Amino acid sequence: MTEKLKEENISLEGLDPLLLFGENDAKLKVIKKTFPDVKITSRGTNLKIVGLEEAVDQVKEVFERTIEILTSNRAVSKQVVEELVTGQNPMQGRIPDADNHKVIVYGRDGKPVKAKTHNQKKMVDLSRENDILFAIGPAGTGKTYTAVALAVAALKSKLVKKIILTRPAVEAGESLGFLPGDLKDKIDPYLRPLYDALEDLFPMDRLKFFMENRVIEVAPLAFMRGRTLDNSFIILDEAQNCTSPQLKMFLTRLGPNAKCIITGDLSQVDLPHNQKSGLNKALHILSDVSGIAQVYLNEEDVVRHRLVKEIIKRYNVDDEHEKARYEQRKLEKQLEAEARRSESKPEVERESI
Repeated sequence: MTEKLKEENISLEGLDPLLLFGENDAKLKVIKKTFPDVKITSRGTNLKIVGLEEAVDQVKEVFERTIEILTSNRAVSKQVVEELVTGQNPMQGRIPDADNHKVIVYGRDGKPVKAKTHNQKKMVDLSRENDILFAIGPAGTGKTYTAVALAVAALKSKLVKKIILTRPAVEAGESLGFLPGDLKDKIDPYLRPLYDALEDLFPMDRLKFFMENRVIEVAPLAFMRGRTLDNSFIILDEAQNCTSPQLKMFLTRLGPNAKCIITGDLSQVDLPHNQKSGLNKALHILSDVSGIAQVYLNEEDVVRHRLVKEIIKRYNVDDEHEKARYEQRKLEKQLEAEARRSESKPEVERESI
């Protein structure tokens, strides 16, 4: 039996078509590309959808969810639309951009910076309640950006006198040792993610002034040795690449009026094989210390491209399989060793007789 054509109409009354369809209809094109056999036309405040019944129902649902998110958040990104057309729930784990949700800080050009997910909001709250916070999670969950936003907010509120951003200069499978230039030129590539966040939160001239006057300092972790970091908001990024002595050295630099956020991703350790990450140990031994908190972000907190979330999920599954294979091989070796000991035992007993 041939499926009948169906027509649905959606009212766009009170909606800004530019926000709904995107610049140059970028969001609308995502829907049309996914449902090429459905005709979508917009005239005035009416949106008409024509096509086969099942496809029309799917398109209608995508538009209704898009409008719902646009209405509650006052914005909807192309990424959200891409997730909707693939049947994902783009708002899972995220919090609505409601009026009562506080802005962390106003960035460049007055752009409000807010927590976008429940775990990011938890990170904001815990940072305000504790002097040291460990923020652990995979790439793209907004750990570093949220931490820098909190530091900038503290500086603007005069709660601290300076911001110190640091990370270990560990190469992620690539060698930067032969890059041309002086020491600053060589270490800047390691610190680029921190600069990117700062450039999004300050006008360039203001950022340059702060850095020239050392109100904002960005430096490798090795530069922290021997210092006392006080009246400062300190961020240690990529802490999974710290050895235990390095992390202990950093934590013991803090002065009485300092605040600190330590970010890390335990699944991306870039240390040489003969060195062990000190982050796990720190999380364990400091877990019950008053004034030190921990927050764990996951793939539901990813605010980058929609595929990043799926990539993290697939790697997590593979890591679990690899761990299971490792445990199986370990068990097999133990059983083999026990079997060899059992076979050799009678000979030893006879020799002793």
